[in-house]
Amino acid sequence: MTVHFVGAGPGAADLLTVRATRLLGAAEVVLYPGTYLDPEVLSHVSPDAELVDTQHLDLDQITEWLVSGRDVVRLVSGDPSVYSALSEQTRRLDEAGVAWDVTPGVPAYAAAAALLGRELTVPLLAQSVVLTRTQARSTAMPATESLSAFAATRATLVLHLAITRTRALMAELEPEYGADCPVAVVHRASQPDEQVLRGTVATIADAVEEAGLRQAAVIVVGRALDPRPGGESFLYDPSRERTAH
Repeated sequence: MTVHFVGAGPGAADLLTVRATRLLGAAEVVLYPGTYLDPEVLSHVSPDAELVDTQHLDLDQITEWLVSGRDVVRLVSGDPSVYSALSEQTRRLDEAGVAWDVTPGVPAYAAAAALLGRELTVPLLAQSVVLTRTQARSTAMPATESLSAFAATRATLVLHLAITRTRALMAELEPEYGADCPVAVVHRASQPDEQVLRGTVATIADAVEEAGLRQAAVIVVGRALDPRPGGESFLYDPSRERTAH
């Protein structure tokens, strides 16, 4: 038996990798995050497989399914490398002597950027992307990872699991990014009910509250969202010396 941790991507059934669909079709048990997933993703699952929605299960209950002695696909939203609880689940599998592997998926920030039609690293505006979250009713953040510390970089900032605190977060970011800095909120990118809100550090909280968004959204902050003042990549500069092959 093997447990396959599979990135379900942003939720659309056609944004799964080929490997992911193959694993879903062969699995005996599929654990999936019902809160974030478009049900159409499960169309790739064999009709003989057992489906388990994990949104109301704790880690112990999930682990019982993972060590059940069958081939299991553990679907996680986005990509398993970010906010997927991969580390604690695989730690328990190692202790139980159960084999596992990981199949990547399209991360939420990439799906959001695609929907916005924006590159998050625009020359002369931003060359770094910070993926982070904030703390409310959640695991404590490391002391060195404060939002103000990240804001000081003025990099493109992608906030996960933060939509209910938008107003407070924008107030914290305004001293570094400025009230006029572009902000976009992307809710359920690639799914039938996807939604995009655009504004600035000063205005986005009003838009979020008016829309009533409470989950399944990322907040993107940064000057790269308006690339017009940006430069061009030196990689493709006509003046750059190129070696003929």
